Amino acid sequence: MGDTARLVNGAREAGLRVATAESCTGGMVAAAITETPGASNVFDWGVVTYSNEAKMALLGVSAATLEAHGAVSVEVAQEMAEGARERSGADIAVSITGIAGPGASEHKPEGRVCFGVATAAGCETELVEFGARGRDTVRSLARDHAVALVIGAIKAQGRS
Repeated sequence: MGDTARLVNGAREAGLRVATAESCTGGMVAAAITETPGASNVFDWGVVTYSNEAKMALLGVSAATLEAHGAVSVEVAQEMAEGARERSGADIAVSITGIAGPGASEHKPEGRVCFGVATAAGCETELVEFGARGRDTVRSLARDHAVALVIGAIKAQGRS
């Protein structure tokens, strides 16, 4: 069974709903989830917020956080995940913001991706350095990592 099938089946069995908030992956996580039969039982909502303006307008990311930390930060990933969970009503929301490449920003390397997973228990964040492995590879690795994070959150909620 593939990871997205494990996500969909696990969420269904636990009675949980999932939402996504994506930047550098451009909807790849939502697409992977919804390619799985039965996804409509667990997937509520997904949003792609590629620009800072979209992050603020659609997810409630604060301008102060963006100014202080930049869009590619665990702080922004946290606000994205919390905003997606709050606005969608989902039990679990995952967020992704990063630099897929090619090229780095002034202060952040290519392949840096930040994740957030918001649940009723709070929001966990993570920064992963995938390295300058090419845009397609970084985006695919980020998608797969986000799916794994959601699976972990589903398992954790099942133990509650």
